[in-house]
Amino acid sequence: MNEESYPQFYVLFGGYLNQDSDLWGDTLEQVVSCFKGDSSTEEIAETLREIDKYKKEAGENLDQKFYEDYGFNFHPKLWGYTTASFFDELKRLLGD
Repeated sequence: MNEESYPQFYVLFGGYLNQDSDLWGDTLEQVVSCFKGDSSTEEIAETLREIDKYKKEAGENLDQKFYEDYGFNFHPKLWGYTTASFFDELKRLLGD
């Protein structure tokens, strides 16, 4: 994953949603809440834009692209989501 193209993804997946995510919480909601608490409103808005950009660029290959970019450290299926439903839930949690 290119940090320059997705700087907020770099923070979110590098610091929160990874192999050590249990340090931030036991659920996606808890982990995202920590990320939100540490982020400015501008950073949250940028994360929401990055979600849309990533989904658009990946197109029909969303699952494959996400696995290639983040699968070693984070996999939505382990949290009970498909890649698409994970992004939908992430957008909902960030928007709350």
